[in-house]
Amino acid sequence: MTINVVIGTYIEPELVERIESYDDDLVVHYRPDLLPAPRYACDHSAPPRHLSLEQIEEWRTIAATADVFFDFDWFDPSTMAERCPNLKWIQGTSAGIGGVMQRTGLDQTSIVTTTAGGIHAVPLAEFALMGALYFVKGMPFLNARKAQHHWERYTTRQLRGLRALVVGLGGMGREIVRVFNAMGVEVTGLGRAGGHYDVAGLTRVIDRSQLDSVLPDIDILILSSPLTKDTEGMIGAHQLGLLGKDSILINISRGQLVDEQALVNALSTHAIAGACLDVFAQEPLPAESALWDLDNVIVSPHSASTVRTENRDLVEVFLENLGHWRNGEPMRNLYNPVTGY
Repeated sequence: MTINVVIGTYIEPELVERIESYDDDLVVHYRPDLLPAPRYACDHSAPPRHLSLEQIEEWRTIAATADVFFDFDWFDPSTMAERCPNLKWIQGTSAGIGGVMQRTGLDQTSIVTTTAGGIHAVPLAEFALMGALYFVKGMPFLNARKAQHHWERYTTRQLRGLRALVVGLGGMGREIVRVFNAMGVEVTGLGRAGGHYDVAGLTRVIDRSQLDSVLPDIDILILSSPLTKDTEGMIGAHQLGLLGKDSILINISRGQLVDEQALVNALSTHAIAGACLDVFAQEPLPAESALWDLDNVIVSPHSASTVRTENRDLVEVFLENLGHWRNGEPMRNLYNPVTGY
């Protein structure tokens, strides 16, 4: 049976060839001239091009043939079910697609959707480790001394022996646990109530009801949880107030997990030592945000997960899932509309 695969985002020509060569039954539709132009390597959220009406109609015709979409349709994801009558499966290019699914109503359709969960785990864990070391080893202090051309020996802290809490124990959280445990950090994990987690390197697992009770003993709070109605706003002024003045917040999940104004207050008053942030409540981060000017904040433009090999890894996940889908087997990273991830 012929399977029409429409590629809805820019990937390198050799990766298109990799998909085309997977099976003779595949008909791959790839029109990079009609796709959003990437602003950087592995950009899957670029704004649409300025296309003529004829080009837009050409793209709509191509999209309508799809049995499978590689990434969401840039034109209008909310109408994919109506415009693509044969569409059965979408392979996302992000691990966190719950917001897109809910905003577009795709979570209410019968279209199977899979995420890119797992491929970003290593770069995000590396980013989290960098953020922890940045503050533990006193880089804001060193930067200030450097600006003053001031030479004076000082005492720093050691990462080994500190205590971390990793919120979210999916593929990303598990890799963070592995990396921090290897550095000698005592790691606690926070998972869903009633969930079963067999994660090497964890000292213990708690659920949301125990969060406030453990925060006073935590040196590094790492957020790696999907954004759901249960996790939105889970770190507010009260939780930040429970952390010690030497504690560090690292957020590599979604900005909405944190009360951003409460975080600004905690950082401005040095109630906590610092924050390493890849995500924000509003993106791009507004120019007037106080976070830009605080010397105890790392601001990253939601790019900690994006590495130069991402497209290659995405295609490998897609081809693995293509095999599962064709054989009626369980697919990797299947989106669950009930949990929202």
